[in-house]
Amino acid sequence: MHFKRLRDLREDHDLTQVDVAAMLNIQQTVYSRYERGVQNLPLDYLIKLADFYKVSTDYILGRTNNPKRVK
Repeated sequence: MHFKRLRDLREDHDLTQVDVAAMLNIQQTVYSRYERGVQNLPLDYLIKLADFYKVSTDYILGRTNNPKRVK
């Protein structure tokens, strides 16, 4: 359930959907669909968000509860 993680990460960083959408260079309404799970998150956005939040892609995807990246 990556959409819940997306929202939690955004809120933990005190960001709005507008802020994150601007970073991804997309409209807020499109980002909102990713956060609600209505639309699949493209792989390139997943990678950008993981880099932005400094977490692993597996963490965003809910495959692990450990946000740290494996080096």
